[in-house]
Amino acid sequence: MSPFLAYEDKGADTPSAPLVLIHGHPFDRTMWTPQIGAFSPTRRVIAPDLRGYGASPVVPGITPLSDFARDIEALLDDLKVESCVLAGLSMGGQIVMECYDRFPDRIRGLVLADTFPAAETAEGKRARGAMADRLLREGMRGYADEVLEKMVAPYADAEVKAHVHRMMTATPPEGAAAAMRGRAERPDYRALLTRVTVPALVVVGADDAYTPVSDAEAMHAALPDSTLRVIDGAAHMPNLERPGEFNGALGAFLARIDG
Repeated sequence: MSPFLAYEDKGADTPSAPLVLIHGHPFDRTMWTPQIGAFSPTRRVIAPDLRGYGASPVVPGITPLSDFARDIEALLDDLKVESCVLAGLSMGGQIVMECYDRFPDRIRGLVLADTFPAAETAEGKRARGAMADRLLREGMRGYADEVLEKMVAPYADAEVKAHVHRMMTATPPEGAAAAMRGRAERPDYRALLTRVTVPALVVVGADDAYTPVSDAEAMHAALPDSTLRVIDGAAHMPNLERPGEFNGALGAFLARIDG
């Protein structure tokens, strides 16, 4: 049985497709605050806390992406969402790909932000396992201090930096470690992207060091029907660093889906 997820559910049902927002690691649903505010006046917007993050239950051990996807599917069932536009950033984007593999008929459009589809390398698996061990041993603060200026650019607004740091330090180490171990074992989604039959939006911060523009360009080339937007003045979290530009790209994409 999937854990019951904490979530934000804003806006009324309208003819527009609901927008479901999947956060990355090690964040929570508040990373989507600018998007919830921008789009909930015209459509239903749902943003869950993934298991192990935010106010959702912590499940220690290992959490594969398939478990996250099952949780999203169960939440859609609970909220009686028959179809939606599914958007995710970083790990959230990989969960979006897993969701498309599991229940493509419920998805009207994909938004893949600052993410990549390839399976983990052997070196990457070792690094994720070591980091999971460290988080359980030391907690989140040291990790958060180290990666903050890769998650957002060094020149990012101070309030944005503070928000991102708060999310990271508030994440339960057990949940973050379980996700890191599961993500290390993720499948390769590159072939899946070539079979996507719905429109897709690929977004990336121009200064993203984790998932560089070249990764976004490769996804854009693989997807049969996609739009690529590179957001200047942003690193790994353009939705928070440059919300106006990000929302502009997302709004244009949603208008196309609404048709």
